[in-house]
Amino acid sequence: MSAVSERIVGEFFFALGYMVRQPCKYQVGGRAKRPEEEASLLIWHPGIRELRMPANVLWTAADMQGINRAVVCIYGWHAERIYPATLENLPEIVRFAEPEAMRPALQQLGATRAATILCLPQLPASRELEASLLQKLRDKGVDGVLCFRTILRELIERVDSSRNYDKSDVLQILRILKIYDLLQSPQLELFTKRPAARRRKGVPAVGPT
Repeated sequence: MSAVSERIVGEFFFALGYMVRQPCKYQVGGRAKRPEEEASLLIWHPGIRELRMPANVLWTAADMQGINRAVVCIYGWHAERIYPATLENLPEIVRFAEPEAMRPALQQLGATRAATILCLPQLPASRELEASLLQKLRDKGVDGVLCFRTILRELIERVDSSRNYDKSDVLQILRILKIYDLLQSPQLELFTKRPAARRRKGVPAVGPT
């Protein structure tokens, strides 16, 4: 699952014009990660000269317009939500943003400063818990959070069903799903009405009496 998640996120950054590097090519198991193994991806944009950090923590593709370099960590637990308590139980989620891990990442990026981006599945449904989580992440050194829903929506919007994406399995799968009308762009979803429930024969419709 981690490899699939990394490919999805990598395609997202490629689509935005970033160069993407995977610093750790192997799976770390049976021991704690070394500082240079914490980052999932390192990204830099040749067309963005200056780092301009957004004021908010929850980012979209538009917030990436001022990010020239970033250290990215990916957690693709797609069936779960991330809560403030998760950070207490799994502190390794934000370890990539600590100075010890940032030092080798910045050296590989050839920079003295870079944004820290955490890619997560679903956030808490409660606005209060979401705000608490984002504040805790900021306090831990995370500059921006990108949700997989945001990442996938951006890719779906950009995929052209008339093109053949032979060099990308991720984009090719999204293209095939679009061809068979199994995916819709976010704009079309706004105007799509849920089909009315079918009435079973002999069962009266329920309504106000």
